[in-house]
Amino acid sequence: MILLAGIWLGATAAAADDSALTVTEIAPGIFVHQGVHAEATPENLGGIANIGFIIGDDSIAVIDTGGSLREGKALLAAIRQISPLPVRYVINTHFHPDHIFGNGAFAASHPEVIAHANLPRSLAARAGDYLASARSAMGQSFLGTEIPNPKRLVGKTDDIDLGHRRLHLTAFPPAHTDADLTVYDEKTGTIFAGDLLFMERIPSIDGSVLGWLKAIDKLRRVKAQRVVPGHGPVSAPWPAALDDEERYLFVIATETRKALANGESLRQATATVGQSERPNWQLFDAYNERNVTAAYTELEWEE
Repeated sequence: MILLAGIWLGATAAAADDSALTVTEIAPGIFVHQGVHAEATPENLGGIANIGFIIGDDSIAVIDTGGSLREGKALLAAIRQISPLPVRYVINTHFHPDHIFGNGAFAASHPEVIAHANLPRSLAARAGDYLASARSAMGQSFLGTEIPNPKRLVGKTDDIDLGHRRLHLTAFPPAHTDADLTVYDEKTGTIFAGDLLFMERIPSIDGSVLGWLKAIDKLRRVKAQRVVPGHGPVSAPWPAALDDEERYLFVIATETRKALANGESLRQATATVGQSERPNWQLFDAYNERNVTAAYTELEWEE
């Protein structure tokens, strides 16, 4: 693997200026920048998710662009240190700000922006809140960042060719969100799972806990060699990388069902459900209660 020198803040945080991000070549022609396990701040520029790019013979595809315009520019600088080929595609794996707010850095090259068919609608409903929250968290570091507007939308599957390098795109029913999209590189057997896979950092349910468990089952059938999670290491062995997340989501679903069967209120459930998982995840206190709330709301209507 090749590690390219960039500006290093904390553990692979985004550069404080527009210098190139540090990226790791995890397989031939596939480069990933690792996000930090933290919330967005002026210091990390919203660089809390794993983002990367794939180089073919003719062009480049970027998979997620980061949490701000400045992080996106730093990603583009990293690309230009490696290849002069055009960035023909920008693929957004879902609509959360840490994955899409860097899109504007690539606008000058007019790439085809690709996303799940549900992304425009879901993002529009949240755009105002996302922008206000990010401006509050990052201040001046967020200047110039805008909401992206993907034009090529994937309802089920799609394929793109970078020049002797085919990428297969798959849209999922509601799971982490209602707009999750994965990218599979046939040449190396590498799958970019977006936030359908969290490692080290606790998963965040913004879609369906049951749908997410079904998505994991479907993902296990992909014949990949390695995976790039949305959060966690730059790559991990497949499919074992799914194990911890699946266990956590199963615990949340099982214990929430039990709480509902016992007539527990939402407040009671959020105080107890999933607590056995506390030692296994970073940012547990920031997200577990939200996850239980999402699961409780979903499962109380289960027949």
